[in-house]
Amino acid sequence: MSHISTGKRNLISDVDGIMVGNKADEKLKSGVTAIVCETPYIAAVHVMGGAPGTRETDLLSPENIVEEIDGLILSGGSAFGLDAASGAQAAIREMGRGFEIGPLRVPIIPAAILFDLMNGGDKDWGQYPPYREMGYDAVRAAGAEFELGSIGAGTGALTAVCKGGLGSASSVITLDDGQKITIGALVAVNPLGSPLVGDGKHFWAAPFEIDEEFGGLGVAHPFPNDAYDLRIKGREAQKSGANTTIAVIATDAVLNTAQAKRLAVASHDGFARAIYPSHTPLDGDLIFGLATGKSGVAPDISQQIDLGAVAANTMSRAIARGVFAASCADNDVLPVWNDLK
Repeated sequence: MSHISTGKRNLISDVDGIMVGNKADEKLKSGVTAIVCETPYIAAVHVMGGAPGTRETDLLSPENIVEEIDGLILSGGSAFGLDAASGAQAAIREMGRGFEIGPLRVPIIPAAILFDLMNGGDKDWGQYPPYREMGYDAVRAAGAEFELGSIGAGTGALTAVCKGGLGSASSVITLDDGQKITIGALVAVNPLGSPLVGDGKHFWAAPFEIDEEFGGLGVAHPFPNDAYDLRIKGREAQKSGANTTIAVIATDAVLNTAQAKRLAVASHDGFARAIYPSHTPLDGDLIFGLATGKSGVAPDISQQIDLGAVAANTMSRAIARGVFAASCADNDVLPVWNDLK
């Protein structure tokens, strides 16, 4: 591996063939993020949290028949947010997309949700929650450019110490032979733990920051004595499981389903380097692995090691960027990063 840089946008959409759309409801303090695939792509998933909420993830196991997906949904709303995949499915079906079964097409849209029901938003939505329509709108809004922070699935996200948010980052690996592989991360940051060191504003992800993309404070120095004191959401949140960080790691490398899962496994190191603690019994932490194959590069085992390491770093950066970009809203229960002392 000769060189690593960010992609043009420093977003997951730097991976050719990936588009992202967001829909948010500020009154609800919740939203949906849709990842739309230009064509069906190889996908997998790896869950490491103890309280996941998902739809159509079993089919992503390497031994199962459906290897490719049409898109992914990350949603707020806890279990109510799983409805977002139905709306996304409807939008994708209108595009004539989906798994072909005789004359029919069934869009394959796996989904994961986070808990944002106790964030100060108005959840009195009536008989049915609004997530199906939000999923539809998020797909229709998909493009290469999108905002970070308090948007989409990150709209109402919280960490232990400040608001969370939707984050993204990208890395381009230039191999020794001159070929390039792009990696992109997208994450809705809503953990039980903290992305910050001690009581300060320094990010745990600081060693991996590129070009001051989340404030440029660098590594905390001197390292605070209270750095490893556990900062977690309130005791009421522990009882309800009001957490979860959900993410996508994508690449334009040529991978099979098992290799895409290995990429997702490696990317969980990015959670552990950016959030303390992570992967707790009350987090539903998971990462979808997505491979478009558009670079035409099928990495050998040595290059797969590089790919996993860079993917973890990219995920850490995306987490910090989501928190860094969060914005204030009415009835917030926690401050944004920028307002911390």
